[in-house]
Amino acid sequence: MKILKCCSKYTLQQKVFILFLTLWLLSLLKILNVARLLFPQRGIYLVEYSLSTSPFVRNRYHHIQDEVRYEVNCSGVYEQDPLEIGKSLEIRRHDIIDLEDDDVVAMTSDCGIYQALRGYHQKLVSREEKNFPIAYSLVVHKDAIMVERLIHAIYSQHNVYCIHYDRKSPDTFQVAMNNLAKCFSNIFIASKLETVEYAHISRLQADLNCLSDLLKSSVQWRYVINLCGQDFPLKSNFELVSELKKLNGANMLETVRPPNSKIERFTYHHELRQMPYEYVKLPVKTNVSKEAPPHDIEVFVGSAYFVLSQAFVKYIFNNTLIEDFFAWSKDTYSPDEHFWATLIRIPGVPGEISRSAQDVSDLQSKTRLVKWNYYEGFFYPSCTGSHLRSVCIYGAAELRWLIKDGHWFANKFDSKVDPILIKCLAEKIEEQQREWITLSSEKLFMDKNPTVTAS
Repeated sequence: MKILKCCSKYTLQQKVFILFLTLWLLSLLKILNVARLLFPQRGIYLVEYSLSTSPFVRNRYHHIQDEVRYEVNCSGVYEQDPLEIGKSLEIRRHDIIDLEDDDVVAMTSDCGIYQALRGYHQKLVSREEKNFPIAYSLVVHKDAIMVERLIHAIYSQHNVYCIHYDRKSPDTFQVAMNNLAKCFSNIFIASKLETVEYAHISRLQADLNCLSDLLKSSVQWRYVINLCGQDFPLKSNFELVSELKKLNGANMLETVRPPNSKIERFTYHHELRQMPYEYVKLPVKTNVSKEAPPHDIEVFVGSAYFVLSQAFVKYIFNNTLIEDFFAWSKDTYSPDEHFWATLIRIPGVPGEISRSAQDVSDLQSKTRLVKWNYYEGFFYPSCTGSHLRSVCIYGAAELRWLIKDGHWFANKFDSKVDPILIKCLAEKIEEQQREWITLSSEKLFMDKNPTVTAS
């Protein structure tokens, strides 16, 4: 009632004047761009400038012209030049814009154009690589451009690649993956797709689906490596072949005796439940104890990621013991983190590790490097990017360390955290591939011409 009385004391002319004055002040503020002065906008950095401004993607940024000043010298980053590292840090202060899933759909719609854009015809391959094909199982669910970059980095025409995407993935992501597969005769989508839930048996089943399909491939691969969308190689294909040959039929993966903190994962029945206030399902521990593993199997734990020989993969299919252990693992928490680590310890499996043998930690297994925040400063240097669930998302200042550490792959990489690291890592891998093939060719020439003196 008081408000009505207050407003009623103004005449119509006064009200019109107040309205006019308000509109005039707002117009003046807009002209002066006060908002920009008080809240300055961050600059924009396009992760792939040439593509983002090209007609080959859906979302074009043709109006951005000043990207050239952010050119970073990757050799300088590798040598840890403060100026080049500083440039990468400056870029991280900008709004980083990467290609969206629908951009990848547009880019891969014409396979000829796509392969030319990415320079697949320029990829070099040696005789050693041709005679030693590698298989890959890629279980992915988001960020089509990161998956595309990963495939480009590990691609060789003599390898074979299975992509399993989550059935819950966005439609545009699924189309992007299907487009990628259609562009290559040695890349295919898994014949059976799972709805993958975190820490659930479905994650393990996705890899098994790809492994089954890979066994049916006409490519006679020697080893299979599984990766996710935020992984990236640290070695060229030539170097990987050289390292895999040294295994001489053995497998490489983490396998350790379970600490007390992980025993409940497989000693109690877990149920998949919808999490309150979240759009995810998780296996939840119940009070129901599980029976002991079948066939007197001793459980070991490790990682979901592996390097396995074809002989080992053939062995695990149509094997009653393995089938029983898989069935027993269905109601455990994150079974992919004990399934492979346990199988490798079973007597008689190709490339077995004895139950009495020492633990093989994630640092000893060169399969995949993950930097946990609670080990930083002890086992490896501090993270220069950011953290997600205790895992480091690497920064550009770690480029040299990543390559020199000795692991074959690493996790996690994110273009929105540090696009320069991914760009420079890809460049270094291509550079290494060229150098190793050149050295191999020179060695082959010298072996065939022993009387020729090397200059």
